[in-house]
Amino acid sequence: MSIGWVRALAASLSLLVFSLAGAANAEWRRAESPNFVVYSQGSESDLRRYVRNLEIYDFTLRARMGLPAATAGRKLPIYLVGNRAGLVQINPNTGLNVAGTYYPAGEDIFAAALRDSDEDYLLHEYFHHFSLQIEATSGYPAWLIEGLAEYFMTAEISETTVKIGGYNEGRVYGLFSNSWLPLEDLVSKRFGEVRSGAHRDSYYPISWLLTHWFMSDEVRRQQLSAYIRDMRQGEESVVAMERATGLTMDQIRQQLRSYRRLTVIHYTADFPETPITVTRLPRSADDLLLIGQRLKVGVGDDQHAETAALVRRLAARHPDDPFAMLQLGHAELHFGDPDAGEAILNRLLEREPENVEALQLMASRFMRLARDQPDEALPLMRRARGYLGRAYRADPAQYYTLQLLAQTRELEADYPTENDLVTWDQASQLAPQLASIRLGYANALMRAEEFDDVAVLLRPLANAAHGGQAAEIATGLMERARNRQGPMSAEELESATQASQPDADPSGSEPSAPPEPEAATDDS
Repeated sequence: MSIGWVRALAASLSLLVFSLAGAANAEWRRAESPNFVVYSQGSESDLRRYVRNLEIYDFTLRARMGLPAATAGRKLPIYLVGNRAGLVQINPNTGLNVAGTYYPAGEDIFAAALRDSDEDYLLHEYFHHFSLQIEATSGYPAWLIEGLAEYFMTAEISETTVKIGGYNEGRVYGLFSNSWLPLEDLVSKRFGEVRSGAHRDSYYPISWLLTHWFMSDEVRRQQLSAYIRDMRQGEESVVAMERATGLTMDQIRQQLRSYRRLTVIHYTADFPETPITVTRLPRSADDLLLIGQRLKVGVGDDQHAETAALVRRLAARHPDDPFAMLQLGHAELHFGDPDAGEAILNRLLEREPENVEALQLMASRFMRLARDQPDEALPLMRRARGYLGRAYRADPAQYYTLQLLAQTRELEADYPTENDLVTWDQASQLAPQLASIRLGYANALMRAEEFDDVAVLLRPLANAAHGGQAAEIATGLMERARNRQGPMSAEELESATQASQPDADPSGSEPSAPPEPEAATDDS
């Protein structure tokens, strides 16, 4: 019997126990700070320390990138789990070596990670989330976006100091063990465009190394700034890099091959105190919190019935519990019996008329009916809009409410009005990480013949290293906008939205042990 088979069997048995018995006896806690909402079954003191470190990391990112201290437009939810079974509860297709995943899903944007693992993965993904939120890397090439995420993710955080410039063992190992991707390809292609397996494996390590090389020296930092300026002005990447550095790509490669002594910056600051509020979730969360996130991420068609049956079984343990009713209504609506789901959510709304998630789900019910019943589409969409109006009044800062509101208007003869564009813009500001919002907003702008704004909106998506098919669609839309062509049809837009999930980011994989580079220090 192979070791891999034994591990897979053990993981399956672990998941079975988890599904039947719930998440042991530990209660879920929810910690909220200015930029994060973190869920964990660990101790309250560990949870507070974890959230405090995240806030220090956010503060440091802003300081090192020359940005003002501010709070996020939307707080990032993070789910900390004790083992892989917790990750599998959210996504049954989670790989064996994955330490966490970032989910920019339609119904929620959140991360999940192993509670006691290294924080590299989570800090990597938060850099992406953060930089998109403030458009800090708009116009950056894909390699540099990933390189900066890799550079900052190794931050070592304490109450008084953050060390920046260390290394992730797996990435360094990749430099020694893999065939290097040609630099010309690295600086001009997204990760998904690199076809060779050996070269794909070196994409992240070389992106990190090139970024570290630039960031470790003040002269090279200025060269990097010049390179970025040229790239934003439309210059081809190889030309811009050779002009900025005064070196050929072969010469840069030679410098990277001999770059061994890493400069570690000690960033010391009077980090502001972080208000953190910790609350305990109801007992129903022990059974349903993580599976509730699976409902938002979605499952394959072949898993619909199994998922609905699992939620029914778990929700039955908590009759009349509002959180359990919400998850059961969601599961029935999207994966089981939609009529039963509608009835459950109506009962919940009688008890909690301002339950935003329930109102959003009810709206989605009638939007789906509108797609299935085109002759009744307009009145069904207007009925959906009634629920969304209630959701907006209850909480105007919910991006998903705004996105759905804009989508319910797409069939109207006067769409898009100025108000429709404002609605899309507000959704985009709250959730710039979502490809579906950028694509929907861009299409509305093109229908309004406001072509010049499309490139600014779509460039971060087109440059995303893991943009996948969404990046290709964004690139095509930008070209159509430049040529003053019409927008996508309703069918094309729906297809594009369904295909807009990003490619998997390998940064969540567990690293192997490598040789170690030398480390220098530089107090700052």
